[in-house]
Amino acid sequence: MRRRDDEKEKSIKEAVIKLILQEGFHGTSISKIAKAAGVSPATVYIYYENKEVMLQDIYIEYSEEIFEYLLSKLKNVNCGKEFIEILVKEYYIYIKENGEIFHFVDQFSSCPALANQCSQHTGISNLNKLLDEMKTKKILKDFRNDNLIAILLSPVKKIAINQCIEDVQQVELLKEMTMIMQIALLV
Repeated sequence: MRRRDDEKEKSIKEAVIKLILQEGFHGTSISKIAKAAGVSPATVYIYYENKEVMLQDIYIEYSEEIFEYLLSKLKNVNCGKEFIEILVKEYYIYIKENGEIFHFVDQFSSCPALANQCSQHTGISNLNKLLDEMKTKKILKDFRNDNLIAILLSPVKKIAINQCIEDVQQVELLKEMTMIMQIALLV
Protein backbone atom coordinates (compact mmCIF):
# COMPACT_ATOMS: atom_id res chain seq x y z
CA MET A 1 0.00 0.00 0.00
CA ARG A 2 1.33 3.44 -0.93
CA ARG A 3 2.02 6.00 1.78
CA ARG A 4 -0.13 9.09 2.22
CA ASP A 5 1.42 12.48 1.55
CA ASP A 6 -0.09 15.53 3.30
CA GLU A 7 0.83 17.86 0.44
CA LYS A 8 -0.82 15.62 -2.15
CA GLU A 9 -3.92 15.33 -0.01
CA LYS A 10 -4.05 19.11 0.37
CA SER A 11 -3.66 19.53 -3.42
CA ILE A 12 -6.49 17.07 -4.02
CA LYS A 13 -8.80 18.93 -1.61
CA GLU A 14 -8.00 22.27 -3.22
CA ALA A 15 -8.65 20.79 -6.68
CA VAL A 16 -11.97 19.30 -5.56
CA ILE A 17 -13.20 22.60 -4.16
CA LYS A 18 -12.10 24.60 -7.20
CA LEU A 19 -13.55 22.15 -9.75
CA ILE A 20 -16.82 21.55 -7.90
CA LEU A 21 -17.40 25.30 -7.71
CA GLN A 22 -16.51 25.77 -11.40
CA GLU A 23 -18.07 22.68 -12.96
CA GLY A 24 -20.46 21.24 -10.38
CA PHE A 25 -20.48 17.76 -8.90
CA HIS A 26 -21.40 15.93 -12.11
CA GLY A 27 -18.94 17.91 -14.23
CA THR A 28 -16.06 17.00 -11.95
CA SER A 29 -14.41 13.65 -12.58
CA ILE A 30 -11.64 11.90 -10.68
CA SER A 31 -9.34 12.37 -13.67
CA LYS A 32 -10.02 16.15 -13.71
CA ILE A 33 -9.37 16.30 -9.97
CA ALA A 34 -6.12 14.36 -10.37
CA LYS A 35 -4.95 16.57 -13.23
CA ALA A 36 -5.74 19.78 -11.32
CA ALA A 37 -3.99 18.41 -8.22
CA GLY A 38 -0.94 17.28 -10.20
CA VAL A 39 -1.32 13.63 -9.21
CA SER A 40 -2.41 10.44 -10.94
CA PRO A 41 -6.02 9.23 -10.68
CA ALA A 42 -4.72 6.20 -8.76
CA THR A 43 -3.29 8.57 -6.15
CA VAL A 44 -6.72 10.11 -5.57
CA TYR A 45 -8.07 6.65 -4.72
CA ILE A 46 -5.42 6.26 -2.01
CA TYR A 47 -7.15 9.07 -0.14
CA TYR A 48 -10.79 8.55 -1.13
CA GLU A 49 -12.82 5.47 -1.99
CA ASN A 50 -14.90 7.35 -4.58
CA LYS A 51 -16.11 10.82 -5.52
CA GLU A 52 -19.09 10.74 -3.15
CA VAL A 53 -16.93 9.78 -0.15
CA MET A 54 -14.42 12.45 -1.17
CA LEU A 55 -17.10 15.13 -1.27
CA GLN A 56 -18.53 14.03 2.06
CA ASP A 57 -15.15 13.92 3.81
CA ILE A 58 -14.06 17.30 2.48
CA TYR A 59 -17.44 18.87 3.28
CA ILE A 60 -17.33 17.59 6.87
CA GLU A 61 -13.73 18.69 7.36
CA TYR A 62 -14.32 22.23 6.18
CA SER A 63 -17.73 22.70 7.78
CA GLU A 64 -16.11 21.64 11.06
CA GLU A 65 -13.27 24.08 10.39
CA ILE A 66 -15.73 26.97 10.13
CA PHE A 67 -17.37 26.16 13.46
CA GLU A 68 -14.02 25.50 15.17
CA TYR A 69 -12.77 28.87 13.94
CA LEU A 70 -15.85 30.68 15.25
CA LEU A 71 -15.85 28.85 18.58
CA SER A 72 -12.14 29.59 19.08
CA LYS A 73 -12.91 33.29 18.73
CA LEU A 74 -15.76 33.03 21.27
CA LYS A 75 -13.74 31.41 24.07
CA ASN A 76 -13.95 33.33 27.34
CA VAL A 77 -16.80 35.54 26.08
CA ASN A 78 -19.52 35.82 28.72
CA CYS A 79 -21.21 39.04 27.66
CA GLY A 80 -24.06 38.69 25.16
CA LYS A 81 -23.31 41.95 23.39
CA GLU A 82 -19.66 40.95 22.89
CA PHE A 83 -20.70 37.43 21.84
CA ILE A 84 -22.83 38.77 18.99
CA GLU A 85 -20.23 41.37 17.95
CA ILE A 86 -17.43 38.81 17.79
CA LEU A 87 -19.52 36.13 16.08
CA VAL A 88 -20.70 38.53 13.36
CA LYS A 89 -17.24 40.03 12.80
CA GLU A 90 -15.37 36.73 12.76
CA TYR A 91 -17.88 34.95 10.52
CA TYR A 92 -17.62 37.83 8.07
CA ILE A 93 -13.80 37.67 8.20
CA TYR A 94 -13.84 33.89 7.66
CA ILE A 95 -16.10 34.20 4.61
CA LYS A 96 -13.95 36.96 3.11
CA GLU A 97 -10.63 35.20 3.75
CA ASN A 98 -11.77 31.68 2.82
CA GLY A 99 -14.18 32.37 -0.03
CA GLU A 100 -13.78 29.14 -1.97
CA ILE A 101 -14.00 26.93 1.10
CA PHE A 102 -17.01 28.87 2.37
CA HIS A 103 -18.84 28.66 -0.97
CA PHE A 104 -18.09 24.94 -1.23
CA VAL A 105 -19.49 24.24 2.25
CA ASP A 106 -22.44 26.55 1.65
CA GLN A 107 -23.25 24.88 -1.68
CA PHE A 108 -23.44 21.44 -0.10
CA SER A 109 -24.94 22.37 3.28
CA SER A 110 -28.43 21.55 2.03
CA CYS A 111 -27.46 18.28 0.34
CA PRO A 112 -29.62 15.50 1.86
CA ALA A 113 -26.81 12.93 1.84
CA LEU A 114 -24.63 15.26 3.90
CA ALA A 115 -27.39 16.65 6.10
CA ASN A 116 -28.18 13.20 7.49
CA GLN A 117 -24.99 13.37 9.51
CA CYS A 118 -25.42 16.84 11.04
CA SER A 119 -25.84 15.53 14.57
CA GLN A 120 -22.43 13.84 14.32
CA HIS A 121 -20.62 17.12 13.67
CA THR A 122 -18.83 18.34 16.77
CA GLY A 123 -18.69 21.97 15.62
CA ILE A 124 -22.45 22.48 15.43
CA SER A 125 -22.92 20.43 18.61
CA ASN A 126 -20.47 22.68 20.45
CA LEU A 127 -22.17 25.81 19.13
CA ASN A 128 -25.52 24.43 20.31
CA LYS A 129 -24.03 23.79 23.77
CA LEU A 130 -22.72 27.35 23.91
CA LEU A 131 -26.11 28.74 22.92
CA ASP A 132 -27.82 26.55 25.54
CA GLU A 133 -25.41 27.84 28.22
CA MET A 134 -26.11 31.42 27.21
CA LYS A 135 -29.86 30.80 27.39
CA THR A 136 -29.50 29.14 30.81
CA LYS A 137 -27.51 32.16 32.05
CA LYS A 138 -30.29 34.42 30.72
CA ILE A 139 -27.92 36.11 28.26
CA LEU A 140 -29.82 35.04 25.14
CA LYS A 141 -33.59 34.78 24.80
CA ASP A 142 -34.93 31.25 24.91
CA PHE A 143 -35.44 30.69 21.18
CA ARG A 144 -34.69 27.40 19.43
CA ASN A 145 -31.02 27.05 18.53
CA ASP A 146 -31.78 26.53 14.84
CA ASN A 147 -33.50 29.92 14.80
CA LEU A 148 -30.69 31.57 16.77
CA ILE A 149 -28.09 30.19 14.36
CA ALA A 150 -30.14 31.31 11.35
CA ILE A 151 -30.56 34.81 12.77
CA LEU A 152 -26.88 35.09 13.74
CA LEU A 153 -25.23 33.62 10.64
CA SER A 154 -27.52 34.03 7.61
CA PRO A 155 -27.52 37.85 7.51
CA VAL A 156 -23.73 37.91 7.82
CA LYS A 157 -23.41 35.52 4.88
CA LYS A 158 -25.86 37.59 2.83
CA ILE A 159 -23.84 40.75 3.41
CA ALA A 160 -20.43 39.11 2.91
CA ILE A 161 -21.23 37.48 -0.44
CA ASN A 162 -23.03 40.47 -1.95
CA GLN A 163 -20.73 41.54 -4.79
CA CYS A 164 -22.74 44.72 -5.40
CA ILE A 165 -21.81 46.24 -2.06
CA GLU A 166 -18.32 47.59 -1.39
CA ASP A 167 -16.42 46.42 1.70
CA VAL A 168 -16.88 49.76 3.49
CA GLN A 169 -20.65 49.53 3.04
CA GLN A 170 -20.61 45.90 4.15
CA VAL A 171 -18.91 46.88 7.41
CA GLU A 172 -21.57 49.54 8.02
CA LEU A 173 -24.32 47.01 7.31
CA LEU A 174 -22.69 44.54 9.71
CA LYS A 175 -22.60 47.15 12.48
CA GLU A 176 -26.29 47.83 12.02
CA MET A 177 -27.08 44.11 11.77
CA THR A 178 -25.14 43.47 14.98
CA MET A 179 -27.24 46.07 16.76
CA ILE A 180 -30.47 44.56 15.38
CA MET A 181 -29.40 41.09 16.55
CA GLN A 182 -28.51 42.38 20.00
CA ILE A 183 -31.90 44.04 20.37
CA ALA A 184 -33.73 40.95 19.12
CA LEU A 185 -31.78 38.22 20.92
CA LEU A 186 -30.35 39.53 24.19
CA VAL A 187 -32.31 39.30 27.43
